[in-house]
Amino acid sequence: MFVHDVTGIRVRYYDTDQMGIVYYGNYARFYEIGRVEALRHLGMEYKNLEARGIGMPVYDMSSRFIRPAKYDDLLTIRVTIPQLPTTRILFRYEIFNQDGQLLNTGETTLIFLKSSTGRPGPAPADLVDAAKPFFE
Repeated sequence: MFVHDVTGIRVRYYDTDQMGIVYYGNYARFYEIGRVEALRHLGMEYKNLEARGIGMPVYDMSSRFIRPAKYDDLLTIRVTIPQLPTTRILFRYEIFNQDGQLLNTGETTLIFLKSSTGRPGPAPADLVDAAKPFFE
């Protein structure tokens, strides 16, 4: 299982609603920040995958709100990839505040899409190879 923490994500005023609480729709953005940095940690950058003709649209997303994130909180996004990618890749998220309180959990499933055909394809071999050591 691959686990990566993205730290130092500050909740900005524009992330919040009138009550100073993070608007629920912004958690999708936090998930994206987490997965982009997790893939970067594995040596895979989104822009390089796209340049190779590989898209990664979100196929499915779920979220559970446990406690509110608030204006000026300093967040940590823990990203877990629980299984080797195939034609899909599953990301799990846990978002904590600066006090270590669990605020939110979520999951996204992304598919690997061949840009030239618009059809699903296999995970890039170099991504699978980079992730394999975490599953042995």
